[in-house]
Amino acid sequence: MPSRKTLLLVGTVLLIGAGGGAYFLHSPAPSHAAEPAAPPLVPVTAAHVHKGDVPIVLEGLGTVTPINTATIRTQVQGTLESVNFVEGKDVKRGDELAKIDPRVFEAQVDQAEAALARDQAGLKNAQANFARTQPLAARGFATQQLLDTQDSQVAQGKGTVELDKAALEAAQTQLSYTTITAPFNGITGIRHIDPGNIVHPTDATGLVILTQMQPISIIFTLPSTDIPNVQKAIASGEASVDAYDAANTHKLDHGSLMLIDNQVDASTGTVRLKASFPNEKKNLWPGSFVNIHLTIAIRHDAVTVPLTAVQQGPSGTFVYVVDANHVVNAREIKAGQSREDKVLIDQGLSGDETVVTAGQYRLKPGTSVEVVPDNRKDVVQNATTASAGMLP
Repeated sequence: MPSRKTLLLVGTVLLIGAGGGAYFLHSPAPSHAAEPAAPPLVPVTAAHVHKGDVPIVLEGLGTVTPINTATIRTQVQGTLESVNFVEGKDVKRGDELAKIDPRVFEAQVDQAEAALARDQAGLKNAQANFARTQPLAARGFATQQLLDTQDSQVAQGKGTVELDKAALEAAQTQLSYTTITAPFNGITGIRHIDPGNIVHPTDATGLVILTQMQPISIIFTLPSTDIPNVQKAIASGEASVDAYDAANTHKLDHGSLMLIDNQVDASTGTVRLKASFPNEKKNLWPGSFVNIHLTIAIRHDAVTVPLTAVQQGPSGTFVYVVDANHVVNAREIKAGQSREDKVLIDQGLSGDETVVTAGQYRLKPGTSVEVVPDNRKDVVQNATTASAGMLP
């Protein structure tokens, strides 16, 4: 007969087995492994490829240069009697700018006129004597020597009169120099001398500098390799020029190309060109630096994309194209000119695609993207923020 201790041990084992069976009967069945979640969409901004007319533009740096500029000097010595222009104001050709005391030159004119009158009277007398002697000599009442002498006196008198006329003309010219006039339309600068001073033709500064403002020219430079294209544009009549300020942001005037210089600067490999501008608003000021945009052709049905869409990869230039399923693919392109934040695409796009403009940092071919509107573009991550430690 089993002992009491043995019976207690057997009972304990049975209780543990019953509890374990109850646990397995009531425990839930094991679940299947969870399927991996789809990767989140990468936020990007995008733009439609633009197709239309695109001007082909060459850009260069130029200097505003007056077509006409002159330092106004006196041509005779004398006392500056009056200054008849206002500094910085427009003057017309022929307007009186200054006056020099004319009395000395008026006296010289009077002397020349008197000498001319005297010698004209002498010539008249010599001609009268010769006229009286001619018939007498024909009848033998006057010698041939007397006739020749009087003929010589007439010729000498004519020469003297001509000399007097030239002297009178010179004196009148000197007198005209006492009135200083504008040689062309322009704007006066700062006056260099005041009335009452003695002025000389050799004065270095002159009276004032006169500058023509309308029209005005700009001389600018381009690489010599652009000469053939510019020549074609001139021949076809498509060449046109726009002048922009030094910051290259504000258009100042529109003009036309005048010429290409006849020599290339061998030290820089550039050539100078000259363009003319009407300058109606006087935005172009002599001596200032400007940026020149020379249009040499118009390319029709050209494809352009925003500058930020173009990327550089190991195999060259490419863009990310978004398809109808919002999946991106890399498209190799051949880029042309870049200006005004637009890039001309010579090859690789047809014009009906959508390209990624920001957020390319996290993309690769086959990535699904979410094109966000402009008001949410702050959620787009790019390489700049990544390099600053803001992206994982």
